[in-house]
Amino acid sequence: MNAVVPPQHLHSATHDEIDLVQLVGALWKQKTLIIAVTFLAGLIGLAYAMSATRYYTVQSVLRPAAIKDLDELNHLGIYKLSPKQALGQVGAALDSYENRLGFFRDNQQLFADLAQPGRSLEQTFEAFNDDAIKLLQPDAKKPEGTTPFVGIQLTYPQDLNGVQIVNGFVQYSLNSVRQEVAADLDTLIGNRLSQLEKNMAAARANYEASKEVKIAKLSEADALKRAELNDELSALRQQLRTRRDNRINQLNEAIRIATSLGISKPTTPSSLGAAEITGQGSVIRTEVNNQQIPLYFMGSDALEAERKALLARRSDDFTEPRIAQIARELKLLQHNRQIEVLNSRENEDLFLKNLAGWREEAARLRALQFDTESLKLVSVDQNAVEPSRPIKPKKALIVALALVLGGMLGLFIALVRNLRRPVAGI
Repeated sequence: MNAVVPPQHLHSATHDEIDLVQLVGALWKQKTLIIAVTFLAGLIGLAYAMSATRYYTVQSVLRPAAIKDLDELNHLGIYKLSPKQALGQVGAALDSYENRLGFFRDNQQLFADLAQPGRSLEQTFEAFNDDAIKLLQPDAKKPEGTTPFVGIQLTYPQDLNGVQIVNGFVQYSLNSVRQEVAADLDTLIGNRLSQLEKNMAAARANYEASKEVKIAKLSEADALKRAELNDELSALRQQLRTRRDNRINQLNEAIRIATSLGISKPTTPSSLGAAEITGQGSVIRTEVNNQQIPLYFMGSDALEAERKALLARRSDDFTEPRIAQIARELKLLQHNRQIEVLNSRENEDLFLKNLAGWREEAARLRALQFDTESLKLVSVDQNAVEPSRPIKPKKALIVALALVLGGMLGLFIALVRNLRRPVAGI
């Protein structure tokens, strides 16, 4: 079944269409007003676009230096800096707040137009640093094969010399990194020299201790040897005295026997018991005996003479060759020539191990002359140059936006005026 539309609903829809047509007609009647407001807003936007402060952007891009540029520094042997590391240090300097503030303080004439009453230098720099300076770096999402670079971008008002600021700040950062390299180099050289001095001092102390130990050992060995020789000498002399006393006692006993037997001259056992020799001619007697003849057969005269000599003896040293050898060795021990040579050394550094190498290295370090001012840390791929046009304000966009807003404002005013008119037929 078809629904039957009530007559009042038809009347309402027709009335709404009539109102919309009337509204459009009313607005059309005020088209001059709308156009005038739109035109006025466009003029205001154009005036703003023409009078607004122009902002420009400049940038400087740095890339890694060639290996040959850092070759001299790396060949010093105490400091290693690759092109990538140098670029990283320069990038850190460009991004450093303290470095930027230092450049701002040292070049306040470049930022004179930024000064405002009631704001400190740090506050002025803080606002400028947040809004105007941007560090340029490779996108971390891009492949690793991308050539590394670092740069600085500056957005500045027309009253500032942005080109001079960017190029000056880049040079300021490079000088700052050069000073850091020079300071690090001086520190490393100083530390190495200090270490070499400590090594040489330790070597000297070790040498002195070793020499004293060696002298002490030699002296102790000499003292021990001297004591042993003296003990041996005393024992030998005691042995010789005992041997002499024993000999004297033997002689006393033999003298008594020889005296009792009436033997005053040397004789033999066979001749002692023989009868008187008679006969004709001369007789030659030969005696063979393998037994030791008693001492008293020497006769009392010879025995007494020997005993007298032994009793008169003051020293038995000449009877033992070993005593002469001991005396010779004791004489040699009076002076240890090795100790004398050790004590007589005038330049003991000549005997220190590794000292020559340390001295050579220290002399080389002290003679190092490296000019960090001429060190090329990075390659300047792009210097800041004067921009051809400002990045803002965007005049066309501002005028177009002003016209749109002006049109909307004109329509709004026309609608308000239309609503305030008395409704016909009431």
